[in-house]
Amino acid sequence: MNNTKIWLSSPHMGGNEQKYVQEAFDTNWVAPLGPNVSGFESDLEQYLGGHYPVAALSSGTAALHLALIMAGVTTGDEVICQSMTFSASANPIVYLGATPIFVDSEPVTWNICPQALEEAIKDRMAKGKKPKAIIAVHLYGMPFQVEAVVALARAYDIPLIEDSAEALGSHYKGQFCGTFGDFGVLSFNGNKIITTSGGGALVCRTTAQKDHAVFLATQARDAAPHYQHSHIGYNYRLSNICAGIGRGQMEVLNSHIALRRKMNEFYTNLFESKAGVRVFQEPSADYFCNFWLTAIVVDSAQCQGKNREDLRLALEAANIESRPLWKPMHLQPVFASAPYYGGKVAEQLFDDGLCLPSGSNLTDNDCERITRVINSF
Repeated sequence: MNNTKIWLSSPHMGGNEQKYVQEAFDTNWVAPLGPNVSGFESDLEQYLGGHYPVAALSSGTAALHLALIMAGVTTGDEVICQSMTFSASANPIVYLGATPIFVDSEPVTWNICPQALEEAIKDRMAKGKKPKAIIAVHLYGMPFQVEAVVALARAYDIPLIEDSAEALGSHYKGQFCGTFGDFGVLSFNGNKIITTSGGGALVCRTTAQKDHAVFLATQARDAAPHYQHSHIGYNYRLSNICAGIGRGQMEVLNSHIALRRKMNEFYTNLFESKAGVRVFQEPSADYFCNFWLTAIVVDSAQCQGKNREDLRLALEAANIESRPLWKPMHLQPVFASAPYYGGKVAEQLFDDGLCLPSGSNLTDNDCERITRVINSF
């Protein structure tokens, strides 16, 4: 029996990536910048609707870091951040000497809870510390409660940074994730819905913002014949080679999304008759999720005492990768002293949730193996 490793989310090439990379070699654009970078940015801009300038960067973390800088965050400030997320959402806050203020999720989209968000804003302001920015995440590709979160950011005049690292192609009421806040962040890490092997992008609102982001990302070099610097800069630009991979990946983005959504449908059907297991789904027709990862919540009380960890181990024994949901940031040792607002939603999701293999390159045989293990379990 074939026992090849089934990965949670592995890179999936489309075919033309090598063409763009070869062009870079043929023209000797093996450099940090070049035609593929501007072409990739243009591809992303057109995909997002043609109104949002995009700066291609070395990672999604770099994009978050620059977004915070451009939002005016400095040492001693406070930044509100969704607690249930990957650590890269929170780490750049600390890079700048600011303090993360973590907020619980709500149970529908698993994203930042508007009620807890407003509680955090009011309490921090009462303590004399108005938050400098809000980082809200579209977890696993699911849009957060856009209208409520955007309304709060505007009501309190706080810049909103959308962490759309997992949500390229997702949209709410027809508008793409990454285009609702003051800045949007994308990631093209190897496990994302498309990849540049490593890379990210900052979605801006104006050309001036993009130009400033690019300036900061290229060591903040002043306009002079010699190397002169009036600001601290960073080496955050995407390479022309990696951007070439991205150009090829953009050609298959929509098909990758369709295949990920098909995997979500596969799991929905697989668990339909199994009590105690809930597959993460869109709450209404307003939401369109790319289902970067399909996740489930296991109620052990309805599953003969079996929990998500038991299922993870059963899959692991069959050489199938699965993974618990993100461990909330307020439970992480490195952020133990950070303030937290909300209840136990994120904690409960972490305890009971499991991400399942969701790649756009999974085969029928892979799905049969997954089905056998889950049915047996």
